[in-house]
Amino acid sequence: KCRPWFARMAIPAFVSIVLLFTVPKNMGSGLQAAYVLITNVLITAIVYTAVAIPYSALMAIRTESSEERGKMGIFRAAFGYIAGMVIAILLIPITNMLGGTQSAWIKFGAILALIVLLLLAICYNNGRKAKYSEDTETLNEVEEEEAVPFKDAIKMLFGNKYWVIVLLFNIITNVTNAIAAASGTYYCKWIFGNDNLVAITGIAGLAATLLGFVLAKPIISKLGIKKTVYFGVLGQAITCVVRCVVPTNFMACTVMSLIGSLVQIPLMCLYGVLLAMAVDYNEWKYDKKLVAVSSGAIGFGSKVGGGLGSIILSVFLAIGAYDATLEVATTSMRYAIYGFSNYLPLVMNLLMFFVFTKFDLEEKLPKMRAEVEARRKGQNN
Repeated sequence: KCRPWFARMAIPAFVSIVLLFTVPKNMGSGLQAAYVLITNVLITAIVYTAVAIPYSALMAIRTESSEERGKMGIFRAAFGYIAGMVIAILLIPITNMLGGTQSAWIKFGAILALIVLLLLAICYNNGRKAKYSEDTETLNEVEEEEAVPFKDAIKMLFGNKYWVIVLLFNIITNVTNAIAAASGTYYCKWIFGNDNLVAITGIAGLAATLLGFVLAKPIISKLGIKKTVYFGVLGQAITCVVRCVVPTNFMACTVMSLIGSLVQIPLMCLYGVLLAMAVDYNEWKYDKKLVAVSSGAIGFGSKVGGGLGSIILSVFLAIGAYDATLEVATTSMRYAIYGFSNYLPLVMNLLMFFVFTKFDLEEKLPKMRAEVEARRKGQNN
């Protein structure tokens, strides 16, 4: 049920990426803005969603092993992050090499679109070749489960506190990530006085992140799921405290940023695992896994969190009377940058810690799975 979506969305993904880079030159500014908005909605709200939800659902469908789900989560998070970093690093150099014109950006977009088309085809083909152990009866049960009316499914999901926690957790982390992605440029330019430092911090951050992915599996294996989340959010909160104390020290802020990135990587690898656990709870509570609608938590949280992050960043800049034409930052600008770079992440990570204290499913899940299995056997008999 998941696999066909990779084939269905391959061509739409290719087309939407190309459209994203081909803003018509001769349109008025208002029409150009509308074109940008429509193409962004098309690629994020429609195409991405139609790929990401079945992709997330696969983790819950393919295995019930938390260890195997953890490995899938690490693989997915690592290569998703690496792909994003590669594009971010190569985007400007490649487009400049191609001439730096709109034509250069269109060529780059077309290359990306072809890569996406190829990768979706590979995903579909690998899924086509996979062997499944489920018998016809089990597959029929899954079909029947997916027929739950959307309104009823949503009501069930919000009755599952663990799914709500995963949703809130994903929204909060994406708000933090969206702000963090933009704050480095402001911090280097206005606090450290040199926006070229962004490249140095970016390369160092990439190294710390890659190390985080290497250490993710042993950390998760050693601490377990809940303690790994605590390790990530409290570790990041501590680094924010240090940045609040010495906000103008370049070395201290850079080191704390690197440590913050490092401790949060294992947490990133658990998003899919946490969602799969919430799906298992659905089956125990409702006798329905609700895989498809449950998987929407990740995509929905990413979009809402990213949007809220952009809004919050804009609000801070507005309150600080941000003026990009100035040579030196005003006091209000500096405090606004401190606010969204240091203090807000501290509050958000403490909020995530509080939210996740209610997630006690890790200890309960083995017993619940045994009850579900016994229930299945009873129904078959």
